[in-house]
Amino acid sequence: MGVETLTFGCRLNTYESEVMKAEAEKAGLNGALLVNTCAVTAEAVRQAKQAIRKARREQPDRPIIVTGCAAQTGARDFAEMPEVDLVIGNADKMKAEAYRPMAFGVPLNDKVQVNDIMAVRETAGHLIAGMDGRTRAFVQVQNGCDHRCTFCIIPYGRGPSRSVPMGAVVEQMKTLVANGYREIVLTGVDVTSYGADLPGTPTLGKLVQAILRYIPDLPRLRLSSIDSIEADDALFEALADPRVMPHLHLSLQSGDDLILKRMKRRHLRADTLEFVGKVRAIRPDIVFGADFIAGFPTETDEMFENTLNLVAEADISFLHVFPFSPREGTPAARMPQLSRAIAKARAAQLRALGDEQYNKFCEKRLGQVEDVLVEREGLGRTTQFIPILVPGHAAGALVTARVTGRDGDTLRGEPLRTAA
Repeated sequence: MGVETLTFGCRLNTYESEVMKAEAEKAGLNGALLVNTCAVTAEAVRQAKQAIRKARREQPDRPIIVTGCAAQTGARDFAEMPEVDLVIGNADKMKAEAYRPMAFGVPLNDKVQVNDIMAVRETAGHLIAGMDGRTRAFVQVQNGCDHRCTFCIIPYGRGPSRSVPMGAVVEQMKTLVANGYREIVLTGVDVTSYGADLPGTPTLGKLVQAILRYIPDLPRLRLSSIDSIEADDALFEALADPRVMPHLHLSLQSGDDLILKRMKRRHLRADTLEFVGKVRAIRPDIVFGADFIAGFPTETDEMFENTLNLVAEADISFLHVFPFSPREGTPAARMPQLSRAIAKARAAQLRALGDEQYNKFCEKRLGQVEDVLVEREGLGRTTQFIPILVPGHAAGALVTARVTGRDGDTLRGEPLRTAA
């Protein structure tokens, strides 16, 4: 039995799980389950623990190794679970040597093998040939975060911001394109901080421009979540290239200026409106998604209303909503808390608004011609990341289709032509 992974959380974790699997197998490990956890919310941690217990019940003899952000910030919590055999920190989870003791049956003094993530200063460019079962690949360009938003535990799970050198990124992407991948997503914890730690301090925009220049055969380049306040001029220029997908997901969190200050965010609502206006002038077909936290400490009804209004004013179509979840060790956990019921009710209201925005956007696509990357038999994504069903095409095909209808959240398309 080979090594399997169970992944929670962000796109970066998805990429890292592929590297972890390859490194564990390189170390000679067989039959283990690697659980790559997320620490963004208490619910994410709970789900990971629940999945670990279920995995042990279903396969009682299978070794379980836990890693990821929740393991980094709460190693002892996982180590105390009888189902867990080993806990590895984020700094070592993509290194073969971390798995060798278990591979060769070497006893460990402590099943917690977690180092000080804040001491890590480099991020290696791990070369992977592809992603299991996917037509799009993720490439890590950055890790860690130097900011200290008051609600966020992630810097303590990921460590300081560090970037993969531009040449290593380009070489990995060339390999993925040569292996048939038609879309690549640039991922990181804070991708718009890319390059500040590298010689010459290149920016994310400069990296994107280099990718477009040196990999002309890459049809689709997509960016993961960005912090709009860090966008540089080169990134705005790069967004004009049609190979950069017209879909940006913004880390906004709130639409109220006082809450943004209490979150220790670096933007205000006016900055968001200025950013989306500037990008739309460059790419009129752009669509925006955003992360929001509902029920942050001290948030009043009026402040929450400002967030609802921002969604409409900025015309955000994809909402990723979290009810506020206090994370131990963060300043926000020590602020005056709202009730859990209020946070959940506001999150539900935001999600309902998000559904309205998404439905409105989908209705506008009816009758339009879309370029579709098929991910599995007939089902794919438009350039704007909307799921669409285009029958009769296998995974990996690039299809031009006219939108003929909708089935729930998924569009239906009639193929017009297929790219080579």
